[in-house]
Amino acid sequence: MQKIKKGDNVVVLAGKDKGRNGEVLQVMPKEDRAVVRGINMVKRHQRQTQAAEAGIINKEASIHLSNLAILGADGKPTRVGFSVVDGKKVRVAKRSGDVIDG
Repeated sequence: MQKIKKGDNVVVLAGKDKGRNGEVLQVMPKEDRAVVRGINMVKRHQRQTQAAEAGIINKEASIHLSNLAILGADGKPTRVGFSVVDGKKVRVAKRSGDVIDG
């Protein structure tokens, strides 16, 4: 089980977007990276195709998981632990002890 999953709200701990938060769009566990909506935006040149126009587009680049923390219920970053509840392994917020639904 991963500590950060698709759909989680996270806050950036380090880098040019430090302090900003967003929703995880994609997690790449083999590379320990994630793509977060509106975070780590980069410009990419795009060739014209039948479906897309040519030009320079903005898109999200991946960010390392160590630079992300889950937003707790109080709106502050929290670390993630694991616990067994009703025979199921669940993610638990270290700050509050609440179960992170996901």
